[in-house]
Amino acid sequence: MKKFNCIIVDDDEVARLKVVSIARKFPVFNIIGHFSSPVAAFSVSEKEPIDVLFLDIDMPTLSGLELRKKLMDIPVCVFITSHPEHAAESFELETLDFIVKPLREERFAQTVARIEEFMEVKHKADLYEASFGDDFIYIKDGYEKVKVKLHDILYVEALKDYCILVTAHKRYCVFSGIGNLLKEDHFKTFVRVHRSYAVQKQFVEKVGTQNVTLINDITLPLGNSFKENALEKL
Repeated sequence: MKKFNCIIVDDDEVARLKVVSIARKFPVFNIIGHFSSPVAAFSVSEKEPIDVLFLDIDMPTLSGLELRKKLMDIPVCVFITSHPEHAAESFELETLDFIVKPLREERFAQTVARIEEFMEVKHKADLYEASFGDDFIYIKDGYEKVKVKLHDILYVEALKDYCILVTAHKRYCVFSGIGNLLKEDHFKTFVRVHRSYAVQKQFVEKVGTQNVTLINDITLPLGNSFKENALEKL
């Protein structure tokens, strides 16, 4: 089992030890340390590779939000706090989850499931890498680099924080939002037809009132807010 290095930061000792106690019940975590001081946690993070941060928000010297800003290179951040009013701000800092105290084990288990899902996707594809050439891109597939021809991609499907590039023979995971992906020059031949789908123009056979049909009898939904643009470009 892949273990994730984590640190726990909370100036309230009782709350911090509760997080430690619950986290130790999940073998996926390797607890590097738990700290009452954000400054101490920052120091440790410079010496050890950290995968997951569990942070309180309201702390002296440095708030959890400020600490996260300094540690944006750590892939997973989970806030555990008594201050729900900070939820919106926290998600601007690539927060995976936001838990309101008191912490319950069943709620923490949900967070663990989200962490495992996120890290699995990240591991399978670090994902969308720099392109080499005009007609293909390289994608990480596990530890291998796979060369994918752009004209083989039928459509793009958005799933949470990542996308699936669909060819006639395989699906490739790309760790990028669909909006950002379509801004890339290499995807200029794709047209957004739905909040979750973008199609490559050359493969479109028919545009209906509610659906778009591609070759191989692939039918995708046509979103109302994308209909006018799709009809114009397709």
